[in-house]
Amino acid sequence: MPPYLSPGVYVEEVPSAVKAIAGVSTSTAGFIGIVPNTLVIPVDSVTDQFIGTGTGDAAKTTFDFPPPPVSALTTAGSFQIKVNGQPVTGATLAPNNTTHGMTATITPAPAAGARITADYVVISNFTLPVAAGEVRLCTNFSEYKNFFGDFSTDVGHRNLTHAVFGFFNNGGSRCYVARVTAPTGIQGVLTKFEAIDEIAIVAAPGIIDNTVRPFIDAHCRQTTQDRFAIFDSPEVAETNGILDPTKLALPQNSDFVAFYVPWLQVFDPATMIVNPTTRGLVFVPPSGHVAGIYARVDTQRGVHKAPANEPVLGVLGLKYGISKAMQEGLNPQGVNCIRDLNGNIRVWGARTMGGEANADLKYINVRRTLLFLRESIDEGMQFVVFEPNTPGLWQKIVRNVSAFLTNVWRSGALFGTTVQEAFFVKCDAELNPPEVRELGQVITEIGVALVRPAEFVIFRVSQFTAPA
Repeated sequence: MPPYLSPGVYVEEVPSAVKAIAGVSTSTAGFIGIVPNTLVIPVDSVTDQFIGTGTGDAAKTTFDFPPPPVSALTTAGSFQIKVNGQPVTGATLAPNNTTHGMTATITPAPAAGARITADYVVISNFTLPVAAGEVRLCTNFSEYKNFFGDFSTDVGHRNLTHAVFGFFNNGGSRCYVARVTAPTGIQGVLTKFEAIDEIAIVAAPGIIDNTVRPFIDAHCRQTTQDRFAIFDSPEVAETNGILDPTKLALPQNSDFVAFYVPWLQVFDPATMIVNPTTRGLVFVPPSGHVAGIYARVDTQRGVHKAPANEPVLGVLGLKYGISKAMQEGLNPQGVNCIRDLNGNIRVWGARTMGGEANADLKYINVRRTLLFLRESIDEGMQFVVFEPNTPGLWQKIVRNVSAFLTNVWRSGALFGTTVQEAFFVKCDAELNPPEVRELGQVITEIGVALVRPAEFVIFRVSQFTAPA
């Protein structure tokens, strides 16, 4: 207090007794993909096809072609041999010095009457500027392409690229991306993720190896204790073309993990260039799109809203159709289905991996809300460290945490018509006796009544006789 030397009115600024606890972000994702150091990226294909004049027969394996188009000789690229419009492996193409054209050798011999063509695909060899194991922040898809390349024909890169694209397309705004050249490098990336406090969601699109998944689960559940993982099902898990639940390669139960099935059908520019007959349609793992839905729901409604009954944007179809009867066997296990409902592709599940086995934490939004509360209080109460451990400090803790939880309750994340029904905060002499204070500890107990999703909406309809 400054000295007052003359009569008058003095106004002083006094710091507030309540220091606002800000809610942390829950929508920043961390993606890991298996991507080689150099990619072959198809840029375009020539319109003047390099077409042979004859048709195949069962005994013929070599075919002569006229000279290639000028465009094929002036751009970097490669010839692709096709039989009846379908690419074939085991085919070679070499200059024919006699005809000044080309000869293609196809093994085994095509069927009689087959139409043999050779298309020229313009390619770009892209060496990734980001070394394996390095982490980069991407706030839009253009930044991702600068670091990790455009759509390519490499399967691992395709899975990662479509995951990031689907993330931004479905509502995501920030993600950290890293690549490895082999699954063994994932642990190193997870160690680097530990230092990035912002990450709240972790996914490795298309990686279904159950020797790798436990590392991601442990990273979320034990190492950081403030993150949630999204796992993919295998692309192919069927018997006679129908989804077979016994082939889903389920990960171990964990309330820090969500598992989604099936893979999503999307348009892939690279596939369209290389093989136009496919119309560019491929199947990609759902984790990236789902992470974007998490971000969208968190922004529009809040982390307490279950990320389900939400449309999956940018998706043209599903690998497998899932019926209500089939989902009845999957839902209790915590397998979240993506279904085509009346022409709308939606996420139709909101459970953690294990489902009923996880008791009070069987819902994704319940676990993620607890993570949100934990991290927000952790970051917002750092000012308490090294303060005198007195009843005054206890009261300050109760005031600040109660103010934060009141705002959380008003947002709809806590159940109850009053704050007394929604939560309690206790920090007193009973929790902090002399022996606890001697250890330099101050203990606070917090209880919250979290909202659960209305997973089963039941309408009871009965018939009655109207009075005369």
